[in-house]
Amino acid sequence: MAEPATVHAAQHGTQIFVYNNIRTNQIIYSLTRSLNNHTSLKQLPFLGKKTVPSHLRKDLWQPLCLVSFPRPSQGLIAYRRLREFRRLHETSYPLSLITQTEGHHKGQLHGTKKRGKILMDQKANSIADLAAVLLRAEEKLPRIGQEEQEIDEGKQAEKREKKAEMKQKRADWIRRMQKAGKKSVRRKDPQPLEQPGVEGVKISWANLLDAEFAEQWPEAVVHDGLTRHRYTAAFPVMEEGEEPAKSEKKRRDVPMELLGSGGTPMPEIRP
Repeated sequence: MAEPATVHAAQHGTQIFVYNNIRTNQIIYSLTRSLNNHTSLKQLPFLGKKTVPSHLRKDLWQPLCLVSFPRPSQGLIAYRRLREFRRLHETSYPLSLITQTEGHHKGQLHGTKKRGKILMDQKANSIADLAAVLLRAEEKLPRIGQEEQEIDEGKQAEKREKKAEMKQKRADWIRRMQKAGKKSVRRKDPQPLEQPGVEGVKISWANLLDAEFAEQWPEAVVHDGLTRHRYTAAFPVMEEGEEPAKSEKKRRDVPMELLGSGGTPMPEIRP
């Protein structure tokens, strides 16, 4: 039987937990069910005073969705791209987003407080980013822009030159070892990275209507609701037929003559 730590390491990356701040609509991505203050707060950029909380409050950060992948490599690639897209939304945005469109100060930039409030609202962008990541994984989202293609071609050429240089160095080293009478140890070539698709990907939404923020989703992706209730932690695992516990506050019996007009006990009057 495998140890719990081994099982956890093997499943690392198969699930992405997306949390949403119900006040500011800030988004935090996590590979674990529980959020850590130190690592999670690093995802939130400083956009002005009180835009980065000192700690995470459980009553404000609620689950947005849970993305499940059949293989860890799929989840890790999607997690990295989601973090990159979200950082671009918060740092590289058009000025029209923070420009006043009406009123006496039309054409001027919003104040620091209003600007931070606009940039913190990343809920719709994050859902659209998730759809774009899955579409790209399905190889249905074409690359945008000739400049991006030129950069990729330059990187590929640089990689080919480095690979040829490493092969030449290894050939020289093998030649020197053969002259010295030693046997060379042949290393195994690294396995190519897996090109994941979207087969078996499932998204469990706290609110299924949030999926409408994206214009298009891959057909192979399964959308489902997220089972939650108020007396458990985020993303609970509930068995079929299990019902949430009910807590009713019992009202103590008070004689009717001591009740006031509103049904509340009257204060005792002492002589």
